[in-house]
Amino acid sequence: MRKFFSGKVRLIVILALLLSIMLSVAGNAMGINFASMAVKGMLKPLRSGVQALTNKAEDIYSYMFRYESLQAENEALKERIAQMEDKAREADAQRRENEYLRQLTGLQKSREDFKGVDAYVIAWGSNDWNSSLTINKGTSSGIREGMCATTFNGQVVGLVVEAGENYAVVKTVLDSSLEISATVASSGYNGMVQGGYATGANGMLRMNYLPSDSVIRNNDQVVTAGSTVYPRNLILGYIVDADFDETGVAKYAVLEPAADFSSLEQVLILTEYNANNGEQVQSTDPTDSAE
Repeated sequence: MRKFFSGKVRLIVILALLLSIMLSVAGNAMGINFASMAVKGMLKPLRSGVQALTNKAEDIYSYMFRYESLQAENEALKERIAQMEDKAREADAQRRENEYLRQLTGLQKSREDFKGVDAYVIAWGSNDWNSSLTINKGTSSGIREGMCATTFNGQVVGLVVEAGENYAVVKTVLDSSLEISATVASSGYNGMVQGGYATGANGMLRMNYLPSDSVIRNNDQVVTAGSTVYPRNLILGYIVDADFDETGVAKYAVLEPAADFSSLEQVLILTEYNANNGEQVQSTDPTDSAE
């Protein structure tokens, strides 16, 4: 058996040598390097794997580049939008400012006796019974307690009840503790106007002490009767309802305020005006608030 395998092995070795010689001769004759082909065959899967990884890396790099480019473009667009929004806000503020100035000019032309200080509303304070606002000007601008606050259209806002150097607090007509002498413009009926919360009409005004036989019409305008605090014919509101009061002796009317408190940004504090007798008044006494 050992001889058989030894002979067989020798035969295989001889055949292998002969095949190697033949391949070498043939390769030389044809210019082919079979060893190189074998190596290339072995390396082909490796080269394919490396190429796949290279392609994947290129895809990832391209994606990252596009992502960074899109991110930069997105940031640029956000900045442009923010700039456009800023310009829009500035234009809107400028438009409102121009409108206020136009209204103020109109008020000054119609009421040449008015002298006042315009101010911005910077804070609101209100609860069930009280309503007030704070403005950005005070005693350094000539504002004192007891001065009337209006819109630039001559609509009553309220009364200055506190004044610091650079601020003032205005109690608004919506406050139920503030009473103002008033007149129904179309009929001349007189009464007292105050905030309507105490009677269940929150956000509205109530005109009390109207004659029992008075004829009250919806949309009638109610104006100030005139006093040392409130000039005559400032607009308080418009009648939306009327009825007899709890005593049954007098009537009352519910008013919608003329001033739009939901969008109020600026007010005019009247520092001087002509009273009923034509005398120039400087209102500084807060005790006159109920007149």
